[in-house]
Amino acid sequence: MLKSLKLLSDPTRLRILMLVVDEALSVAELQEVMGMGQSRISTQLSQLKLEGLVSDERSGKNNIYTCTAASDLMEVARLAAAEVPEVAADKAALRHLLRKRKDSSRAYFDELAGRFGKDYVPGRSWKALAEALIKVLNYKIVADLGAGEGTLAQLLAQRAEKVIAVDLSPKMVEFGQDLATRNGLFNLEYRIGDLEQPPIDEASLDLAILSQALHHAENPQRALDAAFHVLKPGGRLIILDLLQHNFEEARELYADRWLGFSESDLADMLEKSGFSGIETIVADRETAAPKFQTLLGIGVRPD
Repeated sequence: MLKSLKLLSDPTRLRILMLVVDEALSVAELQEVMGMGQSRISTQLSQLKLEGLVSDERSGKNNIYTCTAASDLMEVARLAAAEVPEVAADKAALRHLLRKRKDSSRAYFDELAGRFGKDYVPGRSWKALAEALIKVLNYKIVADLGAGEGTLAQLLAQRAEKVIAVDLSPKMVEFGQDLATRNGLFNLEYRIGDLEQPPIDEASLDLAILSQALHHAENPQRALDAAFHVLKPGGRLIILDLLQHNFEEARELYADRWLGFSESDLADMLEKSGFSGIETIVADRETAAPKFQTLLGIGVRPD
């Protein structure tokens, strides 16, 4: 018992134990959840295994670890874990990891997406596919939050009953509204407003979209909270943004407030806002420097 308690005095080992007590995990999965290197995690697992606090089982190329500590020791471990601030973040990252696990065909579809466009096929492109999919969307009231000049909003207006395009820039709103009028899109309305307080009635939208807008928000969590409140029960939020990156020049070049978001951070924010049915995926990877990656997130306001 004394040796076990000594092991658990280390926050990293305690974090690992609090993760594998809930779910059997590989070293790679622990890396993803904890944001640590493989060698550090493997070293800590070896010490926990030596004292019988975890056990492992081979599954293909991976060792899968589970908690085998006695229940009385785990009572002490949980009390100690309450003093480690990273434990709560680990739990949120674990929930996101488990959501990803459920999609057993994800790797296959990622491979399909990676092949799309590599071989030239006349008339087939991402642009054509996107426009075709927009045509079959069946949402009545839609908002494009952080719409800019409103290209996406104008595409959505071809199908939706009403589209509300919100942007903070009066010039963008004036330009977009004029363009919509000239193109006969009378169901498209532009409004000046902030992502964190959009000028939209509560529970009035079927669909809200944040397309490359969230990383401009002063407080992304408040922006997602606001999106939740303007959606009807059963309404859906779609987010397209940048995956977390280190291209600091983006702050000056594009007025970016945040350097993208990780999948787990976005999923955690959506969960805190109250969304269910949360999904995230890296939808695109640019080949040219700085090699930005596009993060897609989806959430539903529960009925």
